[in-house]
Amino acid sequence: MSDFKDKDIQELKRQNQFLEEQLIQAQRLTALGELTGTTAHEFNNILTTIINYAQLGLRHKDEPTRTKSFDKILLAAKRAAKVANTILATARNRKKNLEPTNLVILVEDALLLLEREMNKYHIAVEKIFQKNIPEIIADGNQIQQVLLNLLINARQAMPNGGRLVLKISYDEENEMIDFVVRDYGCGIPANKLPYIFDRFYTTKSGPDESGKGGSGLGLASCKSIIEQHKGLIRVESTEGKGTAFIVKLPTIIRSKLLEELGKNEVTAQ
Repeated sequence: MSDFKDKDIQELKRQNQFLEEQLIQAQRLTALGELTGTTAHEFNNILTTIINYAQLGLRHKDEPTRTKSFDKILLAAKRAAKVANTILATARNRKKNLEPTNLVILVEDALLLLEREMNKYHIAVEKIFQKNIPEIIADGNQIQQVLLNLLINARQAMPNGGRLVLKISYDEENEMIDFVVRDYGCGIPANKLPYIFDRFYTTKSGPDESGKGGSGLGLASCKSIIEQHKGLIRVESTEGKGTAFIVKLPTIIRSKLLEELGKNEVTAQ
């Protein structure tokens, strides 16, 4: 009977892990769907720039005007390529592909995808990134999913515009990377804070005009992803003053130490 119960528990754990992975995948696809409209508008703006400067270069035969037109076209094309590559990287299913990852680059890519949206809602983004931040061992797609979710939540908390502060710093003593997303929006009521990471719990009435938010899965998925990466996520908020999400992720050095510790514990058993 004891063996049967142990097997039953192990099977339940396996099924639970499978469902967790499916939930994260579903949330990632949802995030991609939400970005489709934003990306389409971004490409439309880029194409408009390219067409306008191409027409300018064709109308004016003088070399300075043509050189300026070619420069603007090249700049717009490079931006289009970067947006496309970022979307493709986000869409690519690289399940459990843990590799050295630069968190600063992931944040910059997420901001690139949301740049038009941030401008539309008059969000001023302030970046405070410490130099020479060590890499983390991570699934880039999953961490970017967390970043997009936190940034969109911050934008939604300031429907009339506001200031968004992003901080990345290196905790050398503990070999952790600290990432903070701080908005100065509506804040979260104190009685709701304890449930903010619970699955299907949401403080929103539903998707906003951009089609984002309201499922109650976003922050739950964020917490699951961060914990799978041996990290921590917490929230600080004051109603009427704003909210800060603090994410802590281990550096490569700490990840390797945790991996060795896990191997030693298995050997000892």
